[in-house]
Amino acid sequence: MRLRERERFGQVRREGACWTDRLIVLCALPNGLDRSRFGFSVSRRVGKAVLRNRLKRRMREIVRLRSTGVAAGWDIVFIARQPIARADYHEIERAVERLLRQAGLTLPRAEQQKARDVVA
Repeated sequence: MRLRERERFGQVRREGACWTDRLIVLCALPNGLDRSRFGFSVSRRVGKAVLRNRLKRRMREIVRLRSTGVAAGWDIVFIARQPIARADYHEIERAVERLLRQAGLTLPRAEQQKARDVVA
C-alpha cells in the first residue's frame, strides 16, 4: 500500500494532477493496479527529523484509517507544507479528507461500507 520508489514519486509529482491545501499538497496519478498506493514527503524546511517523522506517521495513520474509502488504481503522494508543523492531528485529518474529496478519490458511502465489510 506504500509508495516507496523515488522515481515513481517524481513521476507522480511531474505528470499527476495536484490539489493544494494550506497544510498539504496531494498529487495523484493512475497506476493501473487494483489498489491505490500512498507516499508521504516532508521536507527539511518543515523541521528537524523528529518532527518530520512524527508528521509522516500522522499522515500515514490518517490515510490508513481512510484507505477503504479511497478509489483503487491510483498512486497518491502527500507533500507536507511548512504550516503543518504547527497543526494538530485533527487539522491534518481534515486537510487530508478535503483533498481526497477535491481530487474525486473518495468512494460513495455505499461502496465505502462494502469495502469495510470485506476488510472486516
